[in-house]
Amino acid sequence: MKKIFKYSVCSLFTCWFAASYAQDVVQYVQPMAGTASATTSAALKHGSVLANFANTIPAVTVPFAMTQWTPQTQPGEAKCIPPYYYKDNQFSGLRGTHWISGSCMQDYGSFTVMPISGKLKTSNYPANFTHTDEIEAPNLYQISLKQYQLTAAVTATERCGMMQFTMDKADSLYLLITPNSNYHEGFIKIDAKKGEISGYNPAHRIYQGWGKSAGFSGYFVIRFERSLTNSGTFVGDKVLKVDSIKNGVDIGAYAGFKLNKGEKITIRIGTSFTSVAGARKNLEAEMPGFNFAQLAAANKQLWQKALSQVKITTAIERDKRIFYTAYYHAMQQPRLYNDVDGVYPRFSSSYKNEKLTQGNYYDDFSMWDIYRAQIPLFEILKPKLVNNLVQSLILKGRQAGWMPIFPCWNSYTSEMIGDHTTSVISSAYLKGIRNYNVTEAYQLLRHNAFDTPASNSDYVEGKGRRALDSYLKYKYIPVEDSVLDAFHKMEQVSRTMEYAYDDYALAQFAKGLHKTTDYETLNKRAGYYVNVFDKTSGFVRGRHADGSWSSPFDPDKKETYITEGTARQYTFYVPHDVPGLTKLMGGSKKLENNLDSLFAKNEYWHGNEPGHQIPFMYNYTASPWKTQDAVRKILADEYSDGPGGLGGNDDAGQMSAWYMFASMGFYPLNPVSGEFLLCAPLFDKVAIALPNGKLFEIARRKASKNAKYIYAVKWHGKAVSKTTLRYSDIMSGGTLEIYLRDKP
Repeated sequence: MKKIFKYSVCSLFTCWFAASYAQDVVQYVQPMAGTASATTSAALKHGSVLANFANTIPAVTVPFAMTQWTPQTQPGEAKCIPPYYYKDNQFSGLRGTHWISGSCMQDYGSFTVMPISGKLKTSNYPANFTHTDEIEAPNLYQISLKQYQLTAAVTATERCGMMQFTMDKADSLYLLITPNSNYHEGFIKIDAKKGEISGYNPAHRIYQGWGKSAGFSGYFVIRFERSLTNSGTFVGDKVLKVDSIKNGVDIGAYAGFKLNKGEKITIRIGTSFTSVAGARKNLEAEMPGFNFAQLAAANKQLWQKALSQVKITTAIERDKRIFYTAYYHAMQQPRLYNDVDGVYPRFSSSYKNEKLTQGNYYDDFSMWDIYRAQIPLFEILKPKLVNNLVQSLILKGRQAGWMPIFPCWNSYTSEMIGDHTTSVISSAYLKGIRNYNVTEAYQLLRHNAFDTPASNSDYVEGKGRRALDSYLKYKYIPVEDSVLDAFHKMEQVSRTMEYAYDDYALAQFAKGLHKTTDYETLNKRAGYYVNVFDKTSGFVRGRHADGSWSSPFDPDKKETYITEGTARQYTFYVPHDVPGLTKLMGGSKKLENNLDSLFAKNEYWHGNEPGHQIPFMYNYTASPWKTQDAVRKILADEYSDGPGGLGGNDDAGQMSAWYMFASMGFYPLNPVSGEFLLCAPLFDKVAIALPNGKLFEIARRKASKNAKYIYAVKWHGKAVSKTTLRYSDIMSGGTLEIYLRDKP
């Protein structure tokens, strides 16, 4: 009987997954979402011109790929300027990009392929277009260039891209290939015998070590399905007869072909961060043939499978579009960095490579953002991926001596504040994701939390926590410490609060390892946020070394001691100790009043991450129903299915992951704790196919059409009084029923 029961359960799960897989969810993804400026009231009040762009791109890719492929309307690799803006009307090529989705950072190691027809020209070649000329999907981008009477398209694998160009008239087709170095570096070479063009674009650091070499390049190899009988190199508008060129302004190579009307030419492109040879290996392994339609179809099925892991049931098509677009955006980074044979660039080194013995190596962790919801989302959906991410972070710490705080372009950056690698690794450990050297992981995190580099040059490079000495001496960071060796200088109050959270996270790790002394020390430090809370004003506030408060003080004015916000907004950043914050404020009713005031004054800024937990804090008051109100308003106001899409930078998927959690009905206010706070689901049903073969479902039971307030919850069919959900509950599978009515 037991065998029959197990078989029937497996059959039901298989049938469910097959049915959900059969539904075309890829159609709901809108790659253009987030490529135009946000118009929400919060974005207009609190943001800026650059911050109001979600800064996503219409990426053709697969989940967590090495390279994304995007139409280019913005040449170069400038900070905060993504390769594509919806407002633009000039197309300048298809780019192999390493833009960090939704960020205000920079592209690196990129290159572009631009098709033109007629006579060869190597400058002033961008083509006018309108959005009706475009077709975009996660697996395919296609554009009709009327100016050149041709169509260009691209699809992708993890490390490679395939482009196809179709002529609408009989004419010459030229493909212009340009490394996009803003430092006037790069190399490109033509090998006509092999039918190959290869090259590289050196990567450079920003933030700590700005402008220095990142110690690796973006490499590419392009194979053509036709022989290269007409090819050459160029610098600007000057065409050269040499077969290779290195460094210079606007360098590139071209390949020319004679094509009839309707004729196509396809190219295959391998990419790598280790070498041209690595790019060639990746190409041979992932893309041996030239069948574009077949590859695009296979890519679509890959996305179909990935997105179908979460099935939502709703009659509102718009909500499906927003949800699956958010899911697509949440799977852009962290970025795969190793070649198919396991070779990857050593962290923070100078053109040295290492080789993995197992798994994959990742980088581009927008860590200040993604520890909040994006990583917790994949702790549920893809714990093996999270294990790979943790192992990648450990390798970085091992290879360069200090755990990086915000690792991007495979380098130290010390960008933003806090030390949230601690949160990610501690959270993984506490959730049982532990296929790595746990002892080494803890020691590296402890090194960051207790030590400062002995060498000032190491500190200036970005190793270690910023202003740790002051934090330990005063139990807060006084305003006299300007934190000069950081891209984000000062911001002393916000740093104090975020270090307190990270100390809490590491304390839980220490407790799990039975390191009692460390636990007690770190747990005490987790309360240091108290030292920047001014009980007189009721807000966090800048504090001098002598203990006096910074004046004048306006909680709604942006101050240098607060990161990208105001004291009113940052006062609520105590995700690890809401009860402690409540006590400081004067009790539960005072916390509720303060939350009410924030929203009433329109001071809640969803486009910036430090406040993402705020709407869920009503669950710690006598009016948890206000969470349902606040979350529903944010879902409605800050997310849309148009090109505006998001109310601020998506920051590598954090804004998108917030939407996914909040719309499904639960959120990790304290990511390390393994606890999720409930809210009213937006959908009739959510079904998550867990990687362990089990199914976790959320069923919404509405008393009426407009019901949005929780009045009862059932777990496995039994009524429960809690408004929380544990990670272990989710991963064990089962059905959570949430009952809603019209009034609180």
